[in-house]
Amino acid sequence: MAIIETEATLHEAHRDNHTHRDVNGGWLRPAVFGAMDGLVSNLALITGVAGGAVSRQTIIITGLAGLAAGAFSMAAGEYTSVASQRELVEAELEVERRELRKHPEDEEEELAALYEARGVDPDLAREVAKQLSRDPEQALEIHAREELGVDPGELPSPMVAAVSSFGAFGLGAILPVLPYLLGAQALWPAVLVALIGLFVCGAVVAKVTARTWWFSGVRQLALGGAAAGVTYVLGTLFGTAVG
Repeated sequence: MAIIETEATLHEAHRDNHTHRDVNGGWLRPAVFGAMDGLVSNLALITGVAGGAVSRQTIIITGLAGLAAGAFSMAAGEYTSVASQRELVEAELEVERRELRKHPEDEEEELAALYEARGVDPDLAREVAKQLSRDPEQALEIHAREELGVDPGELPSPMVAAVSSFGAFGLGAILPVLPYLLGAQALWPAVLVALIGLFVCGAVVAKVTARTWWFSGVRQLALGGAAAGVTYVLGTLFGTAVG
């Protein structure tokens, strides 16, 4: 009895500990990358303008304009992309629904063949396909997952994607502007805040990758810093040439 209880405890502990990272990233990946995009693009924009020796007011206006333009562009692009993808999937689901209605036997055989290809015994594969095909909606869900790789009940929302993208980009893009809005006269506070934000974003991204948090953070900090440095030099050169 004690042995059985011990084995049950071990199985339960294994089940609790046997977990994997979220390989799709869920909401975390698009949110963090949206914020990172806003950070890098607006930091580069502000440093480029600041390199041209313009006034604080001009830098603030430029930064806020970059935030608004980038956020709306990201939201519009994300909405169009997700809406198009959803419409394509819905069209394919309608094709599959029509085939299930017109040719149920053929679709059942097709499902059985899919299971056989995965190593299931032919008789068992046919029986499983037969049972799953009794409910048309369940059959549609199974065919969609097996053939299209999608879950009909979990299609992405274009509006949610657009709003999330807008908010994440805006959150990242406001960081380089914030020191100027609070009264900073020099560029370095904006760069410092933005680089800290980039490091944090990179560290958070490590949650959905196999990298360590410090490596991911330093890598993103270096990439963002390089972008800011290049645009600052270009802004200085253009400012000198125009001036």
